[in-house]
Amino acid sequence: MEIEIRCTPEELAVSEEEAAAVRRAIETVGRLYDTEDAEVSVTLTDDAHIHELNRTYRAVDRPTDVLSFALTESEEPEIVGGQGHDVLGDLVISLERMRAQAEAYGHSELRELSFLTVHGMLHLLGYDHMEEEERQEMEAEQRAVMEELGITR
Repeated sequence: MEIEIRCTPEELAVSEEEAAAVRRAIETVGRLYDTEDAEVSVTLTDDAHIHELNRTYRAVDRPTDVLSFALTESEEPEIVGGQGHDVLGDLVISLERMRAQAEAYGHSELRELSFLTVHGMLHLLGYDHMEEEERQEMEAEQRAVMEELGITR
């Protein structure tokens, strides 16, 4: 799995442990869903930046925890002579939302960060939760991946 992790703003503090948790979650999803040769870009950010993206791309005027931008949702042309792996898309995760939610839910920040990464990855793979049946399926998939990671509440 080709994984690029960056921070915006650049001075945002991200520990090696946090970056490792994101990588581990992505690699686990890749292994379980046979996308190990894929590429994913992750931006770890703050509420202000994700709020701007949420407003611009989803017309929702508030920060959120994770945004997923799947490449397959657009009409991009096929790249001829590329590196031979699929580009799944981009994840954007607000570390501020992650930290607040971890506190609110009473579990560790690394657990919440792993969950948000798994949630975003499943969106990149086409899962959604707009309809009740989709929500149930996605939640079951999330539970299975989190169990594979050995992460519980």
